[in-house]
Amino acid sequence: MRHRNQKGFTLLEIMLVLGILGILAAVVMVAINPNKQLDETKDVSRHSSVREIENAAIQYIIDGNSFAGVPASKALAQDICRAGGVGCYDLSVLTPTYLVSIPVDSEETDVNFSGYRIYMLGSFLKVCSPRVDVDCGS
Repeated sequence: MRHRNQKGFTLLEIMLVLGILGILAAVVMVAINPNKQLDETKDVSRHSSVREIENAAIQYIIDGNSFAGVPASKALAQDICRAGGVGCYDLSVLTPTYLVSIPVDSEETDVNFSGYRIYMLGSFLKVCSPRVDVDCGS
């Protein structure tokens, strides 16, 4: 004799439904792939930061200023400092007039570097992210 609860379902039926729901939840999680979604979100943020730095630098140049010593190719791109760091390119002249602060990549662990690099492409000042562009400096 089966034991039924007040609604008339057996424990086996309830367990079967829960098992099916668990399998469906697992399939949905694999299809959604939250880690991939998070990585793509970070990459969008990186592209936005690259544009933000480039736009601030362009405005700085339009206002009659210039940058000296920027590497002449993407392969030689130099790290951008967070705020006056050592061994990196200092863009602190852009803050606070052109940028509130230098954007910092969420995965950058070096306290001196922003996670972005600067270089010249012909006569254009460019910025890249090594986490997005594999050929962004060395």
